[in-house]
Amino acid sequence: MKLAKLFLATAIALGVTSAAHAAEYDLKFGMNAGTSSNEYKAAEMFAKEVKEKSNGKIDISLYPSSQLGDDRAMLKQLKDGALDFTFAESARFQLFYPEAAVFALPYVISDYSVAQKALFDTAFGKDLIQKMNKELGLTLLSQAYNGTRQTTSNRAINSIADMKGLKLRVPNAATNLAYAKYVGAAPTPMAFSEVYLALQTNSVDGQENPLATVQAQKFYEVQKYLAMTNHILNDQLYLVSNETFADLPADLQKVVKDAAQKAAEYHTKLFVDGEKDLVTFFEKQGVTVTHPDLAPFKEAMKPFYADFVKQTGAKGEEALKQIQAISK
Repeated sequence: MKLAKLFLATAIALGVTSAAHAAEYDLKFGMNAGTSSNEYKAAEMFAKEVKEKSNGKIDISLYPSSQLGDDRAMLKQLKDGALDFTFAESARFQLFYPEAAVFALPYVISDYSVAQKALFDTAFGKDLIQKMNKELGLTLLSQAYNGTRQTTSNRAINSIADMKGLKLRVPNAATNLAYAKYVGAAPTPMAFSEVYLALQTNSVDGQENPLATVQAQKFYEVQKYLAMTNHILNDQLYLVSNETFADLPADLQKVVKDAAQKAAEYHTKLFVDGEKDLVTFFEKQGVTVTHPDLAPFKEAMKPFYADFVKQTGAKGEEALKQIQAISK
């Protein structure tokens, strides 16, 4: 039980008056992100808000940098009641429901407002939230913007033609591999830890990541061109274990949900403001920023959408149709 009854009873028996101020619920928040990340900063704000608004009844400890395992392991821990909170992208639920990969199909989610509508307003999104709750033991508290992936390279990308033959490092994920392949680049999967050296030695010609990652990993030191390709938008979901949430009385459930909404707004602002500032930062570092026409990039992805539908069947086809309808 997360309710610290034993601790309180012992403290009262010993006459420790400060026990009245001890947390009644000691909860854990696990995440992949490190302590310097926007995710961690937002989680800190969430924990602080929950503690303040619950009058100290809830204390949340943060476990960054995959201390409790990767995101897949932490999702299972939430289901089992071994962990209380974690982050996960909407697209990550393709682990359980292949059609959820629709959230990461290049150029399907055009901006964060579309990402919000895709999850909360479409029949597909609503059904996914219900499945997460009923089948995976998770309650969705809020959604935040987590950056948009862009392309850096050792040569200028002014149009899709400049992508041809570009050895592009991508994570070993179907949607990222497809982005590289269908725009004419040569997809090169590689461990994240190896990317800087590979760029420095020209083993690869470029990579794709959100701007915050480009800065944090100092890729701008070894890549002098940045193309605003805007190909995949990332979100971040604030999730709580159903078991944990059920343990809380209604008033504290409201505290947690309200705090998650507030933290998600802060989370989103960190990324939005950061991305605006980072373009200027990169330019000051001598990086040339280009804005290629994205219409040909989007057109090039159509065969991949057909592959996605073929692999996921009617569910995937309907999901794609619903999200494309709100993107117009």
